Amino acid sequence: MKKGKNAGLIDFALGWVGRKYSKELNKAAKNCKATEESTLRGILEFAKDSEWGKAHHYAEILEAPNAEELYARWQKYQKPCDYEDYRPFVERMKNGEENILFPGKPMMYATTSGTTKEPKWIPITERYYTDVFSKMTKVWLYTFMMHRPTVFWGKCVSIVGKDVETYAPDGTVCGSVSGVTQRDCPNFMKCLYSAPRSIYAIADYRARNYAVMRTGIEQNVTSFVACNPSTVLELQRTVDENFDEMVNDIEKGTLTTKYPVEPEIRSVLEATYAPNPERAKELRELKAKYGQVLPKHYWPNIQFLTSWKCGNTRVYMDKSKDYFPPEMLHQEFGYFASECRAGLVMNGKDDTVLFAHYHFFEFTSADDMDNPNPKFYQLHELEVGKRYLVYITTYSGLYRYNMNDMIEVTGHYNTIPTIQFIQKVNGIISMTGEKVHERQFMEAVEQAQEQAGVKLRFYVGFADVDKSLYHFYYDFQTPGMTKDKVEEFTKLIDEKLKKINVEYESKRDSFRINDPIGHVLKENAFERYKMSVLEQGGRDGQFKMNLLMQDEKRHEMFKVLVQE
Repeated sequence: MKKGKNAGLIDFALGWVGRKYSKELNKAAKNCKATEESTLRGILEFAKDSEWGKAHHYAEILEAPNAEELYARWQKYQKPCDYEDYRPFVERMKNGEENILFPGKPMMYATTSGTTKEPKWIPITERYYTDVFSKMTKVWLYTFMMHRPTVFWGKCVSIVGKDVETYAPDGTVCGSVSGVTQRDCPNFMKCLYSAPRSIYAIADYRARNYAVMRTGIEQNVTSFVACNPSTVLELQRTVDENFDEMVNDIEKGTLTTKYPVEPEIRSVLEATYAPNPERAKELRELKAKYGQVLPKHYWPNIQFLTSWKCGNTRVYMDKSKDYFPPEMLHQEFGYFASECRAGLVMNGKDDTVLFAHYHFFEFTSADDMDNPNPKFYQLHELEVGKRYLVYITTYSGLYRYNMNDMIEVTGHYNTIPTIQFIQKVNGIISMTGEKVHERQFMEAVEQAQEQAGVKLRFYVGFADVDKSLYHFYYDFQTPGMTKDKVEEFTKLIDEKLKKINVEYESKRDSFRINDPIGHVLKENAFERYKMSVLEQGGRDGQFKMNLLMQDEKRHEMFKVLVQE
């Protein structure tokens, strides 16, 4: 494969900085207990003179003579928090006040959905952005090269959010951290990306997908970054539905007017295009040969795909496993949220190595989630094979912040435990004490599919508290599913769930939970649902969906997707 523009420089520069910052991580991993003490002291020193730091006695905590006393004082003075505890302070910062949660003001905010109707505005300090999002992103890219040395010889399709979405009242930018990170990458690396970053500012969701793939399939793409695996499915569906239109655009060097693209963005994109009849001919020949043209056909040199693979995302990931060449590496995106970039995957598989030198981590046992006073564990105390809930403390003003995430410890990177994301804690439903985990529901559906010989494109379950029952919604890939067959399939899931969860079985047998009801969804219901969410202002990179919910707003959105 021929090297693309600046490939040699990118390999050299990323190799140099990647090795440098990897050494810092490796040093931190030699003794994570000592590293975490140092990190906590560093964060307390950073924040002690802020309003929050003074109110929570950070200077006094810092006077602790040893790690044990430090942690005892930390637990005494700083209670666990969720976002609503921070919201009044963030609102003050948005209006220009300084030295509230940390020194000065944030460099930017990232937004994500909240537990109330109001979104969370997550402050990002200059220090956190530089140390974590900037430095460690370089290590992340370096891991691509570790596993696939020619990964940056071609183009990268990297799905990011808008670097500027809105502004706080004081003028501070609110946007996507991924978009800002791409914006701020060195100039010699900008040629790596398949499209100008303005492409992600296209407001119309269908138009954005079209532009990304019309631009992408023309090029020699060797890496693909899309944190949400459902995005992979949607982008391929865009190709399936618009292949001839895209090829015509490539042949002529144009961008169709079929979809609305803002004039200023259209002009930027069109300036990058030129007639390419040779590539158009290649693509038409691929369609004649294969019928459905997939990434393994139009990107035969692709080396690397990174997306979420853990938790419920594997439902979508499994659907695209045949899209790519068998030699391509599909690496887990890692434990990453708007609140923090907690770590990255180093082994080419699915295990996240936590950044102990940039965050202070605390955990409670997943078995203890209903305990109002659970025991807290530090990073070095975690046990392989056990599940925990995560609390983080960062250089961006989050202190003992409840991530509402369940993780499982999978091993160690030197002394740092490695983890995999299991599910959001709100993926556990308990109408009457049954405590059904999303993973248990997924397991029951998978077992039922195997036993019944049925295949689903998508499924989701909702708890109906008023009627004390569960609604199960299915998009069947298997044809000929009559009403009777759907009822039988629903009963089978019910039986499997009883065997998996004894509390559910008890509540069903005692009639505290009534028979579940099955519903057949319209084809591609998930894509329709996601599209409606994004059209209402959601962001693709932050789109997350539990497959088992107690959420009437989302439930109503699926009720209208049921077949007539």
